[in-house]
Amino acid sequence: MIFLSRYSAEETHMSMKNAVKYARTTLDYTYSNARIIPYGGLLIPGEMLKAIDFDKKVDKYTKPTKDYKNSEILKAMLIGIFHGDVDFEAIHETDDDPEFFCNAMHMQQMPSEATMRQRMDEIGCSLKQPLRQIVIDLFKHYDIEPSAMDNGFVQIDIDVSPFIDEKCAKEGISKTYKLKDGYAPIFAYIGTEGYLLAMELREGKQHCQCGTAEFLREVIVLARQLTDKPLLIRLDSGNDAAENIGICMEECYHGNGVHFIIKRNLRKELPEDWLESMRDVCTNVTEPREGKKEYIGETFRDVTYEVGNADSGKEEKTVKIRTIYDITERTCDHDGQMYLVPKVECDMYSVSIDFPDEDIIELYHKHGEMEQYHSEIKTDLCAEQLPSGKFDTNELVLELVQLAYNILRIIGQTTLERNDIPMKRPVKRRRLCTVVEHIIMTPAVIVTHARKSHVDLGKSNPWRKAVCFLHQRFGKKRII
Repeated sequence: MIFLSRYSAEETHMSMKNAVKYARTTLDYTYSNARIIPYGGLLIPGEMLKAIDFDKKVDKYTKPTKDYKNSEILKAMLIGIFHGDVDFEAIHETDDDPEFFCNAMHMQQMPSEATMRQRMDEIGCSLKQPLRQIVIDLFKHYDIEPSAMDNGFVQIDIDVSPFIDEKCAKEGISKTYKLKDGYAPIFAYIGTEGYLLAMELREGKQHCQCGTAEFLREVIVLARQLTDKPLLIRLDSGNDAAENIGICMEECYHGNGVHFIIKRNLRKELPEDWLESMRDVCTNVTEPREGKKEYIGETFRDVTYEVGNADSGKEEKTVKIRTIYDITERTCDHDGQMYLVPKVECDMYSVSIDFPDEDIIELYHKHGEMEQYHSEIKTDLCAEQLPSGKFDTNELVLELVQLAYNILRIIGQTTLERNDIPMKRPVKRRRLCTVVEHIIMTPAVIVTHARKSHVDLGKSNPWRKAVCFLHQRFGKKRII
């Protein structure tokens, strides 16, 4: 067998001739007094929190009798979240050098694990709205606007993703739609980057539509603080409710540019009935293979929802909603095995935008990309199993996870501006685990000289220039 190489024989010979050879040296481990830090990149999120006046915005809610400010408690929790650990025990990572972590996060003192647990329970959900506004302030401070799709719409993907946490007695834990115990939080991501616009912790047994209307209204308000471009809200069939359609339609009527694609829940409707009703009238019929036909088209249906409020009185309003159908009929499988009864699948989408049928279907299929964002929260930040037994405390932890998620996402997207980072292939979005591994957990040595301390990144880390670039970008300071 002959293998073809992209290098000539002469180039290969010269490369071997000029190769640098090193003497074999036995290496061993030793201890010293050097301040070697495994979290050298923690200065970057610390500077970002300082830039948006995080301390001032949360400390005004601190009771005067407390020894630790709210900002110190929350930042101590964020230290663990930034390197992918939401447990209270993660605070012990700071035990050997608390001075560095206090300086990196601009804290005066580091609380103990017991103190942090107690204060997190006391704060609970009282800082829910301030923390959500802090996330918006973060985007505004650095002039970050969520990117639109090629069609000009800014996508907002909303969905519930269960946090499985079995064999525990935490408050609010119950059986989710996955038939396993856990929580069922709802998430709203915005833009092609996947920024986390809002999230809400829910009990596992709570239906995905329960409380979603209020959550949707809040998401629209938050999104309008970040962008003036038209919004495209995508929901799955669990949120196929007239109330959600009514909220988006009323926003459209008021000229706010809010549109939607919601997958229909057929409920008691049969796919076979839809096939029979559309077989003769559908003009877009394709046959991808023998024994498989696909019918794509549009129809209209009436949707009735309520407008107004309890004070002014509610009234019903009926509108016609464009509905895209994608019906697939299979009479045999891909191997040619015939079915006794044809298999029929019917996917339908309620939409408010005037795009071609195929484009609508493709846009909804891209809604599944948010599963990657769920995965980053659950695995990269290890936030699936929340640390407290109290529901309000876990809700506070999840709000901090949202803040850390967006900070890490911003850092990752900013690194795409550089071309000196060793990567296998060009990417459009940096995973959070990559940011944590190569930026936050970059090793460094604390060097003190002439009454000044510096973070020495050495010469062997290929990400060192990116770390310096990020610190200059977000902290406006020079690092040596």
